[in-house]
Amino acid sequence: MGSLLALSRVIDAINDRIGKAVSWLILLAILVSTGNAIVRKVFDASSNAWLELQWYLFGAAFMLAAAYTLKQNEHIRIDILYGAVSRRKQHWIDLFGHVFFLMPMAALMVWLLVPYAFSSFRTGEMSPNSGGLILWPAKAILLAGFVLLFAQGISEIIKKIAVMRGLIEDPFPETETHAAVAAMKTEETN
Repeated sequence: MGSLLALSRVIDAINDRIGKAVSWLILLAILVSTGNAIVRKVFDASSNAWLELQWYLFGAAFMLAAAYTLKQNEHIRIDILYGAVSRRKQHWIDLFGHVFFLMPMAALMVWLLVPYAFSSFRTGEMSPNSGGLILWPAKAILLAGFVLLFAQGISEIIKKIAVMRGLIEDPFPETETHAAVAAMKTEETN
């Protein structure tokens, strides 16, 4: 299990660096959007390339930070059941979800996106919009995002098993929802 935990730490470190780095793409997308709006209003000019660039930047931030969001335990859950059960049961729910939903979906997306992105790159596919950008970088970002998410799913499965076996400390011992439910129960008993 030690080598698997080492692999998990490497995956976590990679996704941590990428997640923090791509957060700057949001600022860049805002600046491009602002510049595009000013040019459009002040000079009555517009560019599909600049508009598509802001879409690319936002899409890149969203896709490339998805694995980081998973690592930080910040993905949205349906809290009706999750928040009302013990932390041990939450680990089982997470493990089940990762193995039976996240991993198959991420693997399928990688499998489908490899030829999709490669074909776009090979043909030099362009945007159908006049003056638009090339499309393969956007498709490559989709592929990279799902590769990173798949890798982070592997890391999360390794960590869940290690936590449940008592090999490592729970990185998130009190989930926000679980803590809120526990606080409500404490208030009810007082």
